Amino acid sequence: MDALEFRLRGDHVALCDLLKLAGLADSGGQGKMMIAHGEVTVDGRPESRKTAKIRAGQTVACQGRIVRVLAAP
Repeated sequence: MDALEFRLRGDHVALCDLLKLAGLADSGGQGKMMIAHGEVTVDGRPESRKTAKIRAGQTVACQGRIVRVLAAP
């Protein structure tokens, strides 16, 4: 699986926004559809909440790619 690192700018990011910002979705709307169709997992578990708060230390997987979320500098 392809792995990316995403550095937070604050305390958390909404899951649909993370998918867009990490380049896994072309838009927030597309990210929401991917979540609704069960294509996204957070820490190995399916996640259906479109605006789930993703924090540092969590891992998001979608379409064969992994995003490791890191704390803000």
